[in-house]
Amino acid sequence: MAFEAKKRRGVIVYLYHLRQSKQLRRYGNLQYVSRKMKYALIYMDEVDVKKTVEKLKQLRFVKEVEISNRPDITTEFSKQDHQAYKLTEEDQEKFN
Repeated sequence: MAFEAKKRRGVIVYLYHLRQSKQLRRYGNLQYVSRKMKYALIYMDEVDVKKTVEKLKQLRFVKEVEISNRPDITTEFSKQDHQAYKLTEEDQEKFN
């Protein structure tokens, strides 16, 4: 039996009142609840995101739902990206 890591996605749920934040556990892993800004962060499987977001939007106590873009952002940076800027003569001396 091999361990397989499932792709996960964060969903930010803005609430009118925090009393119902415990009810969000049935939709995924409730990771964080901000009392000051009245939002909750839920992690769920990538394949269930669209279906679950539609269910969350229909709840009375939910103000707004946002899906995290973090998995879509590239995190690999190369030296070629930094070469787009030309270095001054002074900076070139530092690097050489």
